[in-house]
Amino acid sequence: MEGIGWLLWIVIGIVAGFISEKIMRSNQGLLMNLIMGLLGAVIGGFLFINVLHLDLGSPWLNALVFATLGAVILLFVTRLFKRRA
Repeated sequence: MEGIGWLLWIVIGIVAGFISEKIMRSNQGLLMNLIMGLLGAVIGGFLFINVLHLDLGSPWLNALVFATLGAVILLFVTRLFKRRA
């Protein structure tokens, strides 16, 4: 997304990871929140912006909501694989 620098992506990633952690009732640390949030931003950005063409109007809101939803999806998928292993 244009207009959002890399430092802000890190902050959004941490916040998105924290929110997804609370939604999924998971217990992760700050580093895992950051990783989940950043990976969630990639997943959510691809899925909701590129595939579904959704736009919430604000780049900040898009980044936070889609990163959070992407992190929730990522946590859900990782839990599925953990249960099978």
